[in-house]
Amino acid sequence: MNKPALVVLAAGMGSRYGGLKQMDAFGPNGETIIDYSLYDAIEAGFEKVLFIIRESFKNEFQKVFSGKYGNKIKVEFVTQELDNLPIDYQYSLDREKPWGTAHAVWVAKDYINGPFAVINGDDYYGKSAFKDLVSFFGTYPGEFGVMAYLLKNTLSDHGTVNRGVCYPDEEGFLNKVVECVKISRQQDGKISFPGSDGNPVYLEDNTLVSMNLWAFTPLYFKATDKYFSEFLLQMGHLPKSEFYIPDVIDHMIKNRETKVRVLSTDSNWFGVTYQEDRPFVVESINDLISKGMYPEDLWKNI
Repeated sequence: MNKPALVVLAAGMGSRYGGLKQMDAFGPNGETIIDYSLYDAIEAGFEKVLFIIRESFKNEFQKVFSGKYGNKIKVEFVTQELDNLPIDYQYSLDREKPWGTAHAVWVAKDYINGPFAVINGDDYYGKSAFKDLVSFFGTYPGEFGVMAYLLKNTLSDHGTVNRGVCYPDEEGFLNKVVECVKISRQQDGKISFPGSDGNPVYLEDNTLVSMNLWAFTPLYFKATDKYFSEFLLQMGHLPKSEFYIPDVIDHMIKNRETKVRVLSTDSNWFGVTYQEDRPFVVESINDLISKGMYPEDLWKNI
């Protein structure tokens, strides 16, 4: 088996956070959340990382991450722009952002020819999650997988979040995944998001959700060519429409083009969506360091 690659989604502009959180320092020596994910990925056996970023901050991003990891992992930078599309399509001039997470992964198509995992650049997934992914690639070559977390452990106290709700079948394969936006815990303790009719849709605390930790093969790119093209023709005229990874997966499952194993992990997840989440993330990283999970200076001995 080829050693897997890691795709880091880092093109978001951090509008809710108030800046480029992908480059913000959370560790005691200026480490980003991405640094801790890369440390775990290197330890688990990933051989290459592709950062999906925007051209507008490429130089700034490269200054932070180029050369940091020595020869431990190959690093490449791929830009996600509005005009990088699978078909000739004239999009609205009012559109400002690219086309969502499915598009972000798709732009890496020319850089990957084997198994790969996808993560968010502003989420911490834990050591065992990366080890479990490498084990998955070796045990189930050619299959897709999604690492599922409990919804109650992925909410923010400071605003709404978007989550891909996972519905596994009796054999542990994903039956469908639904992207739900603006999820939050209400004052009565219930978790909900606004439905298409404006009424709240309720979710249980232990609902399994995707945190964009996926295991894929290059088949993903072929499928996205097709479904992204259809999305553009149907929804591309809307200036804020987005094409998410769960949209691709849901299409593939319905059309029996793939099966997706739902993977479980005992890793702790935490992330930063809002500026108010920052103190908790810093505290969590310091706690992991105090427990010996990471060195205080992450790349000192690289």
